[in-house]
Amino acid sequence: LRTTLSFLSPKDLYTAPDSCRGRCEEPYNEEDECHCNAECERYHNCCEDYYTHCQPEGFSSSWDAITDEDLLHISEQLYKADHNKARPTDIAINHQYQASPDETGDQEDRSPQPLYKYVNEELFSKPTYASFIKLLDNYQRATGREEDVTEEELREQDNFLKEVMKTELMKKLFAFLHQKNRYDSEQEFTADLKEMWFGLYSRGNGEQDSSGFEHVFSGRARTGGTGGAGQRRAGGLTPGSRLCLGEVKKGKVSGFHNWIRFYLLEKQGIVNYFSHNFNGPWDTYPEVLGLQFSWDGFYKEVGSAFIGSSPEFEFGLYTLCFIARPGRACHLSLGGYSLSIQTYTWTKSTYGNGKKYIATAYVISP
Repeated sequence: LRTTLSFLSPKDLYTAPDSCRGRCEEPYNEEDECHCNAECERYHNCCEDYYTHCQPEGFSSSWDAITDEDLLHISEQLYKADHNKARPTDIAINHQYQASPDETGDQEDRSPQPLYKYVNEELFSKPTYASFIKLLDNYQRATGREEDVTEEELREQDNFLKEVMKTELMKKLFAFLHQKNRYDSEQEFTADLKEMWFGLYSRGNGEQDSSGFEHVFSGRARTGGTGGAGQRRAGGLTPGSRLCLGEVKKGKVSGFHNWIRFYLLEKQGIVNYFSHNFNGPWDTYPEVLGLQFSWDGFYKEVGSAFIGSSPEFEFGLYTLCFIARPGRACHLSLGGYSLSIQTYTWTKSTYGNGKKYIATAYVISP
C-alpha cells in the first residue's frame, strides 16, 4: 500500500468538505458535512465516497489525513518560523475602548484616536512585505466589475509567491503538505497557491470580479446603503475610487483582515477605528485583535486580524487551514495558546480537477 501511495497524484488527495479524499480517520468534528472515520458507519454519516477511499482496498489511509494533533504541531512550527514578524518595538497600539458583545453593531465611534500610534515602516522594505503591498492596489472594490488583470499585476502575483516561498515558514508548510501526500513538488504547490488565492470568480453579475486574496487581504465594502457612522471622504474619494480600497456591496465591509492594509488606510484617513471586542493573550507579535471600524464610511461590525505578523505567516496559516479543514473551523496552537481559523470555499466555480477557490479565511475571535 505504501508503494501504491507514492505514485498517487496529489489531486487525488485534494481535501474537500464533502469527500473522504485525504481525510480517512480524520477525527470527528460536528461542523463537518460528512465523516471519514470508522464510526461514521455506525452513525450513518459517512461521506458518499468513504468506501472508495477509506476501506482496506482504497488508496487513502490514516497517514494521509491531517489530524488535529498534526495541525497543533505544524502551526507551532510556523509560529516559530515567522522570522519577519514585527518586534515589540516596531508597533505601538492604542486599544482604547473595548466593546461588549451587544455594542459591536451599534456603529458608534468610542475611540477618538487612531488604532496605530506607531509602526516602524522599515518592516515594509522586507521582500515579502514589499511584494505584498504592491498587490493591494490591484483590485476594484465594487462587486460586478470585471477585474482587468494586467501583465504587470500577474508579475506582482508571481513575485509575491516567489518571495514567500523563499521563507523558512513556507518551506516548512510545503514539507508538511508534501509529507501528507498533497503535493509532489514545491513548484506544484506554488502553482496551486496561485490558483486558489488569485484565481478569479464572480461575486457579482457573472463578471470575474473577485479572488480569495482580494477578499481576505484587500477586503470588500458592501455598497447599496448610505454607509455607517463615522462616514467620511479623504481627498475627495468616492465609493468607486480605486486607491487600495478593495470592494463594496450592500453597505457593509466583508473580508479585510490584514493589519498592514488597515494601518496604511488609517494613515490616509480612509479607515476610522471605533473599538475592539477581543484582545488575544499573546504578549508579543503576532497578536490577534477583534475590532470595529468604518472604511470610507462603510461599517465592519467585527473584523478579526493578526497584528504584527509577516505576510507569509497569514498567507501560510490560512492556506494550511483551507487545505486541511476547508469550510470549517481549523484549530491551531500559537505560542502555547489556542486559536481557530475559519475558511470557506467558493462553491460556484472550480479550477483544475474540481478544486475549489478560497472564498474567505479569518481568525475566529470570541
